[in-house]
Amino acid sequence: VDKDALDTQVKDRKIQEAAEKARNEELANEMKQNDKIMCMLEERQKNYIRNVNKAISDFQKNFQKPETRREFDLSDPQALKKDRPARLSDNDPRCTISGLQKFMGEDLNYHQRMKFQKEQLREWSLQQQRDWKNALADQKFADDLYDKNRIELDQKTMEQQQKEEESRRAVCAATKDFNRTQAAELAERKKLEKCQKTKEDMDEISSLLQGDLLSENSEQAVSSFGRHRVITDRWKGMNRDQLMAIRYSQQQQVLEKLRLKEEERQRDAEWDRQSIQAARAHLILERHQQRQNRERRRALDNVNAELSQEQKSKNIYLKEEAYSNFPTGQYYAQFNTTSR
Repeated sequence: VDKDALDTQVKDRKIQEAAEKARNEELANEMKQNDKIMCMLEERQKNYIRNVNKAISDFQKNFQKPETRREFDLSDPQALKKDRPARLSDNDPRCTISGLQKFMGEDLNYHQRMKFQKEQLREWSLQQQRDWKNALADQKFADDLYDKNRIELDQKTMEQQQKEEESRRAVCAATKDFNRTQAAELAERKKLEKCQKTKEDMDEISSLLQGDLLSENSEQAVSSFGRHRVITDRWKGMNRDQLMAIRYSQQQQVLEKLRLKEEERQRDAEWDRQSIQAARAHLILERHQQRQNRERRRALDNVNAELSQEQKSKNIYLKEEAYSNFPTGQYYAQFNTTSR
């Protein structure tokens, strides 16, 4: 056994215990000093509150007397002696709208006002009667004057209608004679025109029968601008060589159209192949993106779980250690200690 090492450890242990004891005594002294300071502060706070309450009571006693308050008139013992009549006159400033002391028709000179209103209504009624009689007289005079003017206007209208009827008969007679003359001239002119038209039709028929149109002469459709151009109103159709040339051209067009369709089909097939490849690449990219999203979501869930665990630990610490001290009855006793 190494006795020196054990002695050294014992010595170090005693030194550590002495240092710890000194630190504990120092902390105890500091706590005693803090308790004394807290007691002094509490005593000073109580004295301050007592002085403030006393000052408030003195102020209320000296400067807030009951007779200076706004609602003192509700409990004034001398209220009946100080009271005045509800209304001294119609213009009393105390008769406000909210006081309900004065309503329409309840003024003090009600009887004089009613008498004046009755006299005024009587005068108005008499004036209305006079106005009504004058209006009836004016209306009767206007009706008589209207009837007289209407009779005169009717007489003038009848005379004017008679004159117009006579003029109309004369015009009808003249028009009938003129129409009769015009009808005879029109019949003669139609007869001459019919004869002329019959002659012209016969000449046209003979010209057509002897012309190139009905004889179907192909030379008569050749245009003066060239042999390759024809006059449409004389042309009777194409010959066999021209028809064969047109059919050959149509066959060439059909073959050209089939070739174009085949090229378009090959081009569409190429486009479809490229579209399928693009869709497949897009699907692969979407799946890769979904895998990345799932990994990021899993990592975020882990972080949230760690944060939730930390929050729970913090709440447990606050509940069990930080907020473990409850206020005593002395804390609640300092409220509501004044008379106010």
